[in-house]
Amino acid sequence: MDKDLTLMKELTEEAGPSGFEVRMHALMRSKIEQITPDIVTDHLGSIVGKVGEHGPKILLAGHLDEVSFMVSQITKDGFLRLQPLGGWWGHVMLAQRVKVLSRNGDLTGVIGSKAPHVLKAEERKKVVDISQMFVDIGASSREEAEKFGVQVGDPIVPICPFEILPNPRLLMAKAWDNRAGCYVALKTLEAVRNEAHPNIVYAGATVQEEVGLRGAGTLANTVQPDIAFALDVGVATDTPGMNQKDESQRLGAGPLLGFYDHSMIPHLPLRDFVIETAKENRIPYQIDIMPGGGTDAGKFHLASKGVPSMVISVPARYIHSHVSIVHRDDLEQSVRLLTELIKRLDEKTVEKIKGMHYGKSAYDRT
Repeated sequence: MDKDLTLMKELTEEAGPSGFEVRMHALMRSKIEQITPDIVTDHLGSIVGKVGEHGPKILLAGHLDEVSFMVSQITKDGFLRLQPLGGWWGHVMLAQRVKVLSRNGDLTGVIGSKAPHVLKAEERKKVVDISQMFVDIGASSREEAEKFGVQVGDPIVPICPFEILPNPRLLMAKAWDNRAGCYVALKTLEAVRNEAHPNIVYAGATVQEEVGLRGAGTLANTVQPDIAFALDVGVATDTPGMNQKDESQRLGAGPLLGFYDHSMIPHLPLRDFVIETAKENRIPYQIDIMPGGGTDAGKFHLASKGVPSMVISVPARYIHSHVSIVHRDDLEQSVRLLTELIKRLDEKTVEKIKGMHYGKSAYDRT
């Protein structure tokens, strides 16, 4: 396994529940310190490395947290009830292994499910409500679960090891949402450290994205960027049952450029600049229009007087479940695109982008 795959394995297998990102924060800090000694944090746990001393401030950030759970109750028989942290669909949860991060250490459990033999016909047609689900850690009572170290409020994360599939460009793991963004941020920071560029780059990751884009707001207020890029994953639509069209979002076809989501419509001059840069460098890209959901750019672009922002994502299959799949080419092309953008975002270009709210473009008829 090469060093980049090893980095992906470390990032995806680490636990980082929303609000409990302490392990991921420590891992991200250790990786940033290998690139630059200049580290900036906010008071919630978001973290970025800094490269460059002069010029516009360019912020690149994935997010440390993953969709996860919190223990909301310990039943008298020792089962754990769940509070979701982030968006979950009941269909992808039953019979999946999880890890409870208790004060006495990590405990393996399974989200309980009924055997098909005892299901009534109407039950087979329904999605089990998450409020009715539970985790079995092998405790026989509330007292025994507490003896194991479990208490209400403890976080729970999915279990899925990093694995290279038979096509070695396809990579399966938990938490690609959003360790993909963390990986792209680290590799871009590493790339621009060795490149001449006319700006100050802040690259790293936020906290609590999955529960309301919270760290994005505090990080943007801390860094006060001139331009911001949210690095995330998008929904791949190249599998059976998805709404496939000619322009479906496919693994291996390049990074996704976010044109719309529930939290932001990108700044038009910046959007055009990103597209032009991709075309000039023959970097493949795809368009992402996502009616639901949002990214940290939803908070980045509202900071201060407004920050021109863009979402650059990696297409991923099966996000917000225990396991997802990405294509290594998309990760690498995202790093290429961001590196080229940073090399071109000098002070004159940034001021032009910031000043052209609806300047000369295909949409300007003046």
